[in-house]
Amino acid sequence: MSETNPAAAEPVAPHRYTAAMAADIEARWQDFWDADGTYAAPNPTGDLAGDPAVVARPKKFIMDMFPYPSGAGLHVGHPLGYIATDVFARHQRMTGHNVLHTLGFDAFGLPAEQYAVQTGTHPRVSTEANMENMKAQLRRLGLGHDRRRSFATIDPDYYKWTQWIFVQIFNSWYDDAANKARPISELVAQFESGERQAPGTRAWSELNAAERSDVLGGYRLAYASDAPVNWCPGLGTVLANEEVTGDGRSERGNFPVFKAKLRQWNMRITAYADRLLDDLDALDWPEAIKLQQRNWIGRSEGARVDFAVDTVTGGADAITVFTTRQDTLFGATYMVLAPEHELVDAIVPAAWPEGTHEVWTGGHATPPPAPPRPSPSTARSPRPSPTWSARPTPRRRPASSPARTRSTRSAATRSPSSSRTTS
Repeated sequence: MSETNPAAAEPVAPHRYTAAMAADIEARWQDFWDADGTYAAPNPTGDLAGDPAVVARPKKFIMDMFPYPSGAGLHVGHPLGYIATDVFARHQRMTGHNVLHTLGFDAFGLPAEQYAVQTGTHPRVSTEANMENMKAQLRRLGLGHDRRRSFATIDPDYYKWTQWIFVQIFNSWYDDAANKARPISELVAQFESGERQAPGTRAWSELNAAERSDVLGGYRLAYASDAPVNWCPGLGTVLANEEVTGDGRSERGNFPVFKAKLRQWNMRITAYADRLLDDLDALDWPEAIKLQQRNWIGRSEGARVDFAVDTVTGGADAITVFTTRQDTLFGATYMVLAPEHELVDAIVPAAWPEGTHEVWTGGHATPPPAPPRPSPSTARSPRPSPTWSARPTPRRRPASSPARTRSTRSAATRSPSSSRTTS
């Protein structure tokens, strides 16, 4: 006998515990668990009502991070987390709790869209097939999920509620005095009654419908604005910075990515950043996680300062910057604007001012134009990213509010159109 010619497999004794026997035993028990509702968490009433004695037990809700239903199925990272939560759930059941432990699927995503483009298969068809495969794999793991309560984010009965939540946020503004969100209708009533002065010099009654909409957009917790984004025509969507490679291409599909200014929905998180920070204290989370949240919010004490500039048409404007070190402003020697900044075209002259030192011209006969602002239809190559300041920006005001030097508390990252000073 040699390693290349192994001997025939020896017969296995019928009482020996083999992988095949283990699979058969586990499959039969899994069938029993499903039929008997072993892991079903009963409601007091309704279609999911159950044993009143189980309903009366202390309740425990356990939720895992939803997996994305890819065609490859589960990978080793999935059971790594799911087995840990399953052990905890089983312990809670054994200690007398009514445990609700289920799992859903985060089913929207670029992979399904790209697969649909490549194969002509509707993304719902491929996604649902992937979910069935993953459900079978999860069942083979013997996890104690209440499968009656599973759902996917592509279910209309689910995402109608995410849409409803968005509408509530859109129709709300944050009242600093009350330290909570209030309906936008109450803000309109304040403008109409004169209790609150509309931003600008005109009364609310003098504004037309479009102007009023713009004013309210400066207060809404969900609002649309033109913002620089990573636009990927090949994928037909915008990408997060983490989804763009160092070569300026999409991580998925390797398509070119361009900087473009597009209409985007934003959340006015900076309006309630202090509330977010304060409410962290009441959460029963590990301190390390709460510290990460505080650092992500990034509140800092400082001020907005206006630097006066002359425009090429002879007018006056200002570049507003945020700084935590006002005492260093008198040492500022120059200022950098992002190419997307709206003031670039307004302040760069067609010719160098008289007496401009040669070292400042860089050898150019005239001031070089700002890099072109590519659009999805005209962009040819990725634009270089500007250099950002590490300092966070302050809480955002409504766009129509006046801004002068004042104390502020910051809770946001710097936007690409922000400016930077250097001492």
